[in-house]
Amino acid sequence: MTVLTKGNVKTCEQLLEKFASKAQPANPEKIVFSGVGDKDVYNITAPFEDEGEQVIAGRVESRDSEHSSVYFFVEKEGEWVPRENAPVFELQDPFYTRIAGELVLGGVQIFPHPTIENALGWRTVFYKGKNIASLEEFAKGPDGMKDLRLVELADGSIGVLTRPQGEKGGRGKIGWARISSLEELTLDVINEAPLFDGQFIDEEWGGANEPHLLANGLVGVLGHVASFDAAGDRHYYPMVFALEPETGMISDMELIATRSNFLPGASKRPDLADVVFSGGIVRKADGTADMYAGISDAEAQKITIADPFLPYEQKN
Repeated sequence: MTVLTKGNVKTCEQLLEKFASKAQPANPEKIVFSGVGDKDVYNITAPFEDEGEQVIAGRVESRDSEHSSVYFFVEKEGEWVPRENAPVFELQDPFYTRIAGELVLGGVQIFPHPTIENALGWRTVFYKGKNIASLEEFAKGPDGMKDLRLVELADGSIGVLTRPQGEKGGRGKIGWARISSLEELTLDVINEAPLFDGQFIDEEWGGANEPHLLANGLVGVLGHVASFDAAGDRHYYPMVFALEPETGMISDMELIATRSNFLPGASKRPDLADVVFSGGIVRKADGTADMYAGISDAEAQKITIADPFLPYEQKN
């Protein structure tokens, strides 16, 4: 069994200091979307195959609104355009995985807050099907929980990464549970998932964005860690860590990019200028990876990084 080691909890400031001493990402590139009028496309997935075609799911939204739709885009002549006849979901922040041979798509659904006037609540909603065209809803997460993710493990069971906030989780901490099938994905399983120890300080928060099953059975997790500064502005950094599914042990987090590694661009609001929302990673045979990300809640970019999961995959 692979044993992961973890040191003391690190703050964003400490993680940034370590990241600055490493080889930096390269080749930032804006991803051009068209066919959605003047709306922004951000918080995208990495491209994935559906019916023999590469597809990106993206959050489509007006600059002055939080009411978004998830579109599926295909590339035509260097631009990504809405796929003809594909479904559109009233969701934010799409993500995907494959479990038991099926495509699983999820996103964040917003709704009027049940107790706070003029406020929004949110929950994660899951769909599954043999392809995009056949996706049907099969589960909802607890009200108030984003960043709920699933991963099929080496033995066919399913890992569940949670992100409660409030009495359990504070500003947002990551939990872990295992189930044997999607039918077992219940509110109780999600709510009762133990949290990882010593991953975030209480003043900061984080979440999982895209778990990857590695060749040695570990799970490499692409996620984010975030903080407020003294002015109340938000800072989101893409990070990775590894976890051992049997024991729930985790490695230290490592940052893999910052906003300054990407090209300059627009921001939804001034307090979101330093936000990189990890979308997905495409690992490549040459030891690098393309990371796709939402930038400043206004656009999407990709960047080339050293494959962050290779060091974990090489552990015995």
